[in-house]
Amino acid sequence: MEKGRHIAATYDRFPVTLVRGEGCRVFDDRGRAYVDLAAGIAVCALGHCHPAVTAAVQVQAATLVHCSNLYWTEPQERVAGILARHSFADRVFFSNSGAESVEAAIKLARRYGHDRHGPDRHEIVCLEGAFHGRTLATVAATGQEIYRRGFEPLPPGFRHVPPDDPAALERAVGPETAAVLLEPVQGEGGVRPLTDEFLEAARACCDRHDALLVFDEVQAGIGRTGTLFAYEQTPVVPDVLCLAKALANGFPIGATLARDEVMAHLPPGSHASTFGGNPVSCAAAAVVLETVLAPGFLEAVREKGARLETGLRDIAAAHPGLVREVRGRGLMLAMEFERPMPDLALRLLEAGYLVLLGHQRILRLVPPLVIEPGDIDGFLAALSEVLAQGAAP
Repeated sequence: MEKGRHIAATYDRFPVTLVRGEGCRVFDDRGRAYVDLAAGIAVCALGHCHPAVTAAVQVQAATLVHCSNLYWTEPQERVAGILARHSFADRVFFSNSGAESVEAAIKLARRYGHDRHGPDRHEIVCLEGAFHGRTLATVAATGQEIYRRGFEPLPPGFRHVPPDDPAALERAVGPETAAVLLEPVQGEGGVRPLTDEFLEAARACCDRHDALLVFDEVQAGIGRTGTLFAYEQTPVVPDVLCLAKALANGFPIGATLARDEVMAHLPPGSHASTFGGNPVSCAAAAVVLETVLAPGFLEAVREKGARLETGLRDIAAAHPGLVREVRGRGLMLAMEFERPMPDLALRLLEAGYLVLLGHQRILRLVPPLVIEPGDIDGFLAALSEVLAQGAAP
């Protein structure tokens, strides 16, 4: 039977079938190992099949797999407590994915604006180049035409401005603005950290108009940039924070965080999720958070990120005219090329490395946070060799 015959063809998949994972490596059905610098798109922060995560999931799966959010569960309370103690927030709404966590933030912002200023306070100001998910509302918030095309009419009430343009943002935010929604480090858009100046302008605009500042850290959160949350490296604290991806190391989860006075605008019955914050995912998330917050873990992320970034910059210097820019924070890095490199990811796969290639010219690297220095050095050598051989334009 043709492989994938009965699976919707919404992904352009690589010609391998992965059957197991261990640490930073995955293995195909022929037994070949690959170093995973994509981590399931920034998900497997502790690597594949981390022993402590696996043990916690096994215990929880034999104890309580699911119950309605009409009842309390210990794993959910435990994760919410850790997130609250280590952030600005008091309360957490749990869902199943990054898109759902952003969708909840959009609904929260509109309820907040409606309750305090009336129904005309509904607009969400977003950024060009942003990516916020695949639901209709998050597609409307996403600032990339490629993800919007063909799905019109999209929900109204979303306006986009260029990133790092404080003047454009100030012109866009007004009496109809319920929230400014942004990624402090744009992920899918090409790993682009926003400037402190722009983030401070966003904070000031929101304060001036009593709008909410929402940070989407679905990709940048949970240690990815070298601190538990990316906003900790900026002079700005948001009102709402969206998390997912690495939070449960591969088990479905989303989390929307806010202070008491903000989350109070989503009272009982206003929003819900059948599977959100289920005990098994939360058991995994508790292990992830306790591991990432352990002494020395985030310092090691910063050291390994610096090692990878230095290596990428050395390669860029060795290939003048080919590499436009190396950028990012921690272990969330990108190398942007001057021209399309459509075969680069396949060539690196053949060399034994899984990577992400965005827009055919942006190599996006989001490896497990537990990656070893030797694997970083091995990847850098492989990338240098592939580029030296002339990755086909």
